This record gives sequence, C-alpha cells and structure tokens, in this order.
Amino acid sequence: MKKFFLLPLFALFMAFCGAASAQTVDSNSPDAMIKTVTQQVLDQIKSDPQLQSGNVQRITELVNQKILPYTDFTRTTRLVMGRNWNTATPEQQKQIVEQFKMLLIRTYSGALSQVRNQTVQYKPFRASPEDTDVVVRSVVMNNGSPVELDYRLYKTPQGWRVYDINVLGAWLIQAYQQQFSEQISQHGVSGLLDFLTQRNQQLASGKASS
Repeated sequence: MKKFFLLPLFALFMAFCGAASAQTVDSNSPDAMIKTVTQQVLDQIKSDPQLQSGNVQRITELVNQKILPYTDFTRTTRLVMGRNWNTATPEQQKQIVEQFKMLLIRTYSGALSQVRNQTVQYKPFRASPEDTDVVVRSVVMNNGSPVELDYRLYKTPQGWRVYDINVLGAWLIQAYQQQFSEQISQHGVSGLLDFLTQRNQQLASGKASS
C-alpha cells in the first residue's frame, strides 16, 4: 500500500462518505457540497469517540449507510481497474468494489484517531456552468503544516458525486492502478479478488504490515 496515504486526511474522505446527510447538502454545487460536508465531518469526528479510536465497525456502518448519496465508489474502482473492468463478470465487479472499499476502510481507520484540530482553507473554485468534471481544491492545516487535499467530482442527474481524492499531489485512483494491474496480469481478475479478500482478512486479524 502507498504509505503517503497514511494521513488523517484520508479518513476525512471516508468519514465524508458517512456524515454527508447529517443536514441538508446542496449536491448541485460541488464546492458548496464539499465545504458543508467537510465541516460536518470534522464536527462528527471530534464528538464521536468510536470514530476517534478508529473503530472499524463504526466506520463501516457509516460508509455503508451514507456513501451512496455523495460518492460513486463503483466509478472509483472501475477507473482503478481500467480496461480490466470489462473483463470481470458483474458479480466479480460487485465483489471487487466491496472488497476494495473494505480494504481502504481497514487500512486507514486508525488515521481517524489523529484528526483533532485541523482547519480547512479552500482555494478559489473555477469551473464553467457546462463543466461535468471538476476539482475542488483545499489546503488542510495539520499541526501548522499545509497539506493539499483535493476532491474530483463528476456531474450526474442526481447531483455531483465524489470519485477521487488527491493528497499531497497523489491521486487515490492512480495510487492503486499499478497494483491492481499487476495482480490481474499475473493472476487474472479472480486473482485480484482473492488478493483483496486475503488482504482484508490479514488486516482484520492484525497480521498485515502497513
């Protein structure tokens, strides 16, 4: 796994998926949606001891209950797999999406305990009304150090959806593309699914190294 994602900021993305519906969010405005939800996330983490402790069950419940309204993790997984996505059966696609989501939750759940007094500054949002794919850029002040955190969203009939994040210049999708490609090249789509499943089992038992 890419160690540069071992930041409390990644937890912000996963909790973002879980806290979004705490109040009305304008999903028709990408920057307003990100700003509203991010503040909700910071507030929720600070008030929820289970999230602060990195409780995997608690985080999983939040993601499973709230991830669909404001994110498209299937799109994320499809882009990570590239053309290999179409070689997978619908059932394999479904299982890979779920295992990849669980992998990210288990890998980075401990980072939540580091989220405390971060503040977020947003860069000017530049997009045309006809744009269907945009980036909302922000800088998180983490113990006095600025950390780049950007969100990539695309427009759907139901509103904007997050499908990628950028931490310190590294996009999540790009970070996993090579690893997924190598697994499929060596072991096929079923091999990738086996790898993700085994990795989750290792993380669940505490036997996996970071």
